[in-house]
Amino acid sequence: MNDGIKLSRKDFLKIAALGAGALSLTTGGLSLFEGCTASRRPGTMFFSEDEIKLTEAIAEQIVPADDWPGGRDAGVANFLDTQLIGSYRRFQQDYQKGLAGLEKSCADKYHRKFEDLAWETQTAILQDMETGRLDGDVWKNGFSEYFFELLRAHCLQGYYGSPRHGGNKNYISYKMIGLDEPQIVGENRSGI
Repeated sequence: MNDGIKLSRKDFLKIAALGAGALSLTTGGLSLFEGCTASRRPGTMFFSEDEIKLTEAIAEQIVPADDWPGGRDAGVANFLDTQLIGSYRRFQQDYQKGLAGLEKSCADKYHRKFEDLAWETQTAILQDMETGRLDGDVWKNGFSEYFFELLRAHCLQGYYGSPRHGGNKNYISYKMIGLDEPQIVGENRSGI
């Protein structure tokens, strides 16, 4: 129920971070990011250049820029590209199938790539994916809803997780929710 209280994304995330901290205390420190591969390399490792552009557009839809940078500037596509050759390897076929299906759906209906469509059209397509209303054989048997949830979960992990996993470039989300940048053991920030 909405009693007219509107939270900014930053305020919401502060509350969510507190809840996640409490959850980690009750679950023995279970981490959503456990087992993620730490790596940052130039270029792509799993995705093609076209898939990176598509994934950046999706990430920006899932975590849109407001007063703070969104999914594109936080390097979420890099996070996914890195993790899909590591701990997310089991999702490689799902990403190949889902991204190809999304491009086909956009080409069939709009004669354009997803990333070239207007913001509102992109939003509508992802809403259709989330609710199972996309047309095409690839989206049958619940794959549409499954792939949307997979994308959303992975994009949020890339945005809010540690930069050492390939996303959260320049500690964007840490700064947004008021967390200090972690100090790296042995790092000398005094310049000496």
